[in-house]
Amino acid sequence: MKLSKAQYDEIAQFLGHVQPTRQSLRKLKEKFPSQSQSTLLSIFSQEYQKQIKRTHAKHHTAEAIETYYQRYLNGVMKNAAAPVLLDLANEVDFAPSLMARIVLERFLQEKEQAIPEDQLRAKGYDKTPDFILEVPVAVEGHIIHWIESKASFGDESSHQAHLQDQFWSYWNRFGPGLVIYWYGFIEELDCHRERGILLKDCFPTDIVTLRHSMAQR
Repeated sequence: MKLSKAQYDEIAQFLGHVQPTRQSLRKLKEKFPSQSQSTLLSIFSQEYQKQIKRTHAKHHTAEAIETYYQRYLNGVMKNAAAPVLLDLANEVDFAPSLMARIVLERFLQEKEQAIPEDQLRAKGYDKTPDFILEVPVAVEGHIIHWIESKASFGDESSHQAHLQDQFWSYWNRFGPGLVIYWYGFIEELDCHRERGILLKDCFPTDIVTLRHSMAQR
Protein backbone atom coordinates (compact mmCIF):
# COMPACT_ATOMS: atom_id res chain seq x y z
CA MET A 1 0.00 0.00 0.00
CA LYS A 2 1.34 3.42 -0.97
CA LEU A 3 0.44 6.57 0.95
CA SER A 4 0.95 10.15 -0.08
CA LYS A 5 3.10 12.25 2.21
CA ALA A 6 -0.03 14.18 3.19
CA GLN A 7 -1.77 10.95 4.21
CA TYR A 8 1.24 9.81 6.22
CA ASP A 9 1.61 13.21 7.92
CA GLU A 10 -2.04 13.08 8.98
CA ILE A 11 -1.53 9.67 10.61
CA ALA A 12 1.73 10.74 12.29
CA GLN A 13 0.11 13.92 13.60
CA PHE A 14 -2.71 11.89 15.12
CA LEU A 15 -0.21 9.56 16.81
CA GLY A 16 1.64 12.55 18.24
CA HIS A 17 -1.36 13.34 20.45
CA VAL A 18 -2.04 9.87 21.88
CA GLN A 19 -0.23 7.49 24.19
CA PRO A 20 1.36 4.37 22.62
CA THR A 21 -1.27 1.98 23.97
CA ARG A 22 -3.56 -0.67 22.49
CA GLN A 23 -6.48 1.65 23.06
CA SER A 24 -4.74 4.30 20.96
CA LEU A 25 -4.11 1.73 18.25
CA ARG A 26 -7.84 0.97 18.16
CA LYS A 27 -8.57 4.69 17.86
CA LEU A 28 -6.07 4.88 15.01
CA LYS A 29 -7.87 2.11 13.12
CA GLU A 30 -11.21 3.85 13.71
CA LYS A 31 -9.82 7.18 12.53
CA PHE A 32 -8.38 5.76 9.30
CA PRO A 33 -10.64 2.81 8.37
CA SER A 34 -9.65 2.88 4.69
CA GLN A 35 -5.98 2.17 5.46
CA SER A 36 -4.53 -1.31 5.85
CA GLN A 37 -4.40 -2.40 9.49
CA SER A 38 -0.94 -3.90 9.01
CA THR A 39 0.30 -0.59 7.58
CA LEU A 40 -1.20 1.38 10.47
CA LEU A 41 0.39 -1.03 12.96
CA SER A 42 3.78 -0.62 11.33
CA ILE A 43 3.52 3.19 11.37
CA PHE A 44 2.30 3.07 14.98
CA SER A 45 5.33 0.96 15.98
CA GLN A 46 7.81 3.16 14.13
CA GLU A 47 6.44 6.40 15.60
CA TYR A 48 6.71 4.85 19.07
CA GLN A 49 10.33 3.89 18.37
CA LYS A 50 11.08 7.45 17.28
CA GLN A 51 9.59 8.75 20.53
CA ILE A 52 11.74 6.34 22.57
CA LYS A 53 14.88 7.42 20.70
CA ARG A 54 14.12 11.10 21.27
CA THR A 55 13.81 10.64 25.04
CA HIS A 56 16.39 7.87 25.48
CA ALA A 57 19.18 10.11 26.82
CA LYS A 58 17.18 11.70 29.64
CA HIS A 59 16.25 8.27 31.03
CA HIS A 60 19.89 7.16 31.17
CA THR A 61 21.42 9.91 33.26
CA ALA A 62 22.95 8.77 36.54
CA GLU A 63 20.28 10.67 38.46
CA ALA A 64 17.40 9.16 36.50
CA ILE A 65 18.76 5.62 36.78
CA GLU A 66 19.15 5.92 40.55
CA THR A 67 15.68 7.41 40.92
CA TYR A 68 14.07 4.61 38.92
CA TYR A 69 15.97 1.94 40.81
CA GLN A 70 15.07 3.27 44.25
CA ARG A 71 11.42 3.71 43.24
CA TYR A 72 11.39 0.14 41.99
CA LEU A 73 12.83 -1.19 45.25
CA ASN A 74 10.39 0.84 47.34
CA GLY A 75 7.45 -0.27 45.22
CA VAL A 76 8.37 -3.94 45.46
CA MET A 77 8.83 -3.68 49.22
CA LYS A 78 5.34 -2.24 49.57
CA ASN A 79 3.67 -4.76 47.28
CA ALA A 80 5.72 -7.45 45.57
CA ALA A 81 2.77 -8.47 43.40
CA ALA A 82 2.16 -4.99 42.00
CA PRO A 83 3.23 -4.19 38.40
CA VAL A 84 5.86 -1.75 39.65
CA LEU A 85 7.98 -1.66 36.51
CA LEU A 86 5.00 -1.21 34.20
CA ASP A 87 3.50 1.55 36.31
CA LEU A 88 6.84 3.36 36.54
CA ALA A 89 7.45 3.09 32.79
CA ASN A 90 3.97 4.42 31.99
CA GLU A 91 4.39 7.29 34.43
CA VAL A 92 7.61 8.54 32.81
CA ASP A 93 6.48 7.62 29.28
CA PHE A 94 9.19 5.05 28.61
CA ALA A 95 9.16 1.54 27.18
CA PRO A 96 8.56 -1.07 29.93
CA SER A 97 11.21 -3.40 28.48
CA LEU A 98 13.83 -0.64 28.52
CA MET A 99 12.84 0.34 32.05
CA ALA A 100 13.36 -3.27 33.11
CA ARG A 101 16.81 -3.22 31.54
CA ILE A 102 17.76 -0.05 33.42
CA VAL A 103 16.71 -1.61 36.72
CA LEU A 104 18.48 -4.89 35.96
CA GLU A 105 21.73 -3.18 34.97
CA ARG A 106 21.63 -1.08 38.13
CA PHE A 107 20.99 -4.22 40.21
CA LEU A 108 23.96 -6.04 38.65
CA GLN A 109 26.15 -3.00 39.15
CA GLU A 110 25.28 -3.06 42.83
CA LYS A 111 26.21 -6.75 42.94
CA GLU A 112 29.50 -5.91 41.18
CA GLN A 113 28.55 -7.88 38.10
CA ALA A 114 29.23 -5.91 34.97
CA ILE A 115 27.12 -6.59 31.92
CA PRO A 116 29.49 -7.20 28.99
CA GLU A 117 29.01 -5.31 25.73
CA ASP A 118 27.39 -7.14 22.89
CA GLN A 119 30.07 -9.50 21.65
CA LEU A 120 27.91 -10.75 18.81
CA ARG A 121 28.03 -7.49 16.91
CA ALA A 122 30.11 -8.01 13.83
CA LYS A 123 32.74 -5.29 13.52
CA GLY A 124 34.57 -4.44 10.38
CA TYR A 125 32.17 -6.25 8.06
CA ASP A 126 30.17 -4.43 5.41
CA LYS A 127 26.42 -4.82 5.46
CA THR A 128 24.96 -6.73 2.56
CA PRO A 129 21.47 -6.84 0.99
CA ASP A 130 19.08 -9.67 1.75
CA PHE A 131 19.54 -11.04 -1.77
CA ILE A 132 22.36 -10.51 -4.24
CA LEU A 133 21.32 -11.76 -7.68
CA GLU A 134 23.80 -13.86 -9.62
CA VAL A 135 21.91 -12.94 -12.75
CA PRO A 136 20.48 -9.38 -12.85
CA VAL A 137 16.79 -8.90 -13.62
CA ALA A 138 14.73 -6.05 -14.97
CA VAL A 139 11.76 -4.67 -13.03
CA GLU A 140 9.59 -2.05 -14.74
CA GLY A 141 12.46 -1.38 -17.11
CA HIS A 142 15.05 -0.96 -14.36
CA ILE A 143 18.02 -3.32 -13.93
CA ILE A 144 18.16 -4.91 -10.48
CA HIS A 145 21.26 -6.53 -8.94
CA TRP A 146 20.05 -6.89 -5.35
CA ILE A 147 16.87 -6.95 -3.27
CA GLU A 148 16.38 -5.64 0.27
CA SER A 149 13.26 -6.65 2.19
CA LYS A 150 11.89 -4.39 4.93
CA ALA A 151 9.06 -5.67 7.14
CA SER A 152 7.97 -2.12 7.93
CA PHE A 153 6.35 0.99 6.48
CA GLY A 154 8.71 3.28 4.60
CA ASP A 155 8.31 6.69 6.20
CA GLU A 156 10.54 9.63 5.40
CA SER A 157 12.94 9.48 8.35
CA SER A 158 13.45 5.71 8.35
CA HIS A 159 13.91 5.62 4.58
CA GLN A 160 16.50 8.41 4.66
CA ALA A 161 18.36 6.51 7.41
CA HIS A 162 18.25 3.32 5.33
CA LEU A 163 19.53 5.21 2.29
CA GLN A 164 22.49 6.57 4.22
CA ASP A 165 23.32 3.44 6.20
CA GLN A 166 22.50 0.72 3.68
CA PHE A 167 21.03 1.38 0.26
CA TRP A 168 23.65 3.73 -1.20
CA SER A 169 26.37 1.43 0.12
CA TYR A 170 24.69 -1.49 -1.66
CA TRP A 171 24.43 0.62 -4.81
CA ASN A 172 28.14 1.46 -4.67
CA ARG A 173 29.14 -2.19 -4.27
CA PHE A 174 26.58 -4.08 -6.32
CA GLY A 175 24.83 -1.60 -8.59
CA PRO A 176 21.12 -0.72 -8.75
CA GLY A 177 18.65 -2.60 -6.57
CA LEU A 178 15.11 -3.06 -5.33
CA VAL A 179 13.76 -2.28 -1.84
CA ILE A 180 10.45 -3.87 -0.82
CA TYR A 181 8.55 -2.21 2.03
CA TRP A 182 5.99 -4.89 2.82
CA TYR A 183 3.68 -2.50 4.72
CA GLY A 184 3.85 0.26 2.14
CA PHE A 185 5.72 3.54 1.85
CA ILE A 186 5.25 7.23 1.15
CA GLU A 187 5.03 7.31 -2.63
CA GLU A 188 7.08 10.52 -2.96
CA LEU A 189 10.09 8.61 -1.59
CA ASP A 190 10.29 6.49 -4.76
CA CYS A 191 12.34 9.22 -6.44
CA HIS A 192 15.70 7.50 -6.98
CA ARG A 193 14.74 5.09 -9.74
CA GLU A 194 16.95 6.75 -12.33
CA ARG A 195 19.86 6.68 -9.87
CA GLY A 196 19.36 2.98 -9.21
CA ILE A 197 17.10 2.39 -6.19
CA LEU A 198 13.57 1.18 -6.88
CA LEU A 199 10.83 0.97 -4.22
CA LYS A 200 7.93 -1.50 -4.23
CA ASP A 201 5.29 -2.54 -1.68
CA CYS A 202 5.11 -6.14 -2.90
CA PHE A 203 7.21 -8.60 -4.83
CA PRO A 204 7.12 -7.62 -8.51
CA THR A 205 5.37 -9.90 -10.97
CA ASP A 206 6.83 -8.40 -14.14
CA ILE A 207 10.41 -9.58 -13.65
CA VAL A 208 12.47 -10.11 -16.79
CA THR A 209 15.54 -12.33 -16.43
CA LEU A 210 18.26 -10.78 -18.53
CA ARG A 211 20.04 -14.04 -19.34
CA HIS A 212 16.80 -15.50 -20.68
CA SER A 213 16.00 -12.32 -22.60
CA MET A 214 19.42 -12.25 -24.23
CA ALA A 215 19.23 -15.94 -25.16
CA GLN A 216 16.05 -15.30 -27.16
CA ARG A 217 17.70 -12.73 -29.38
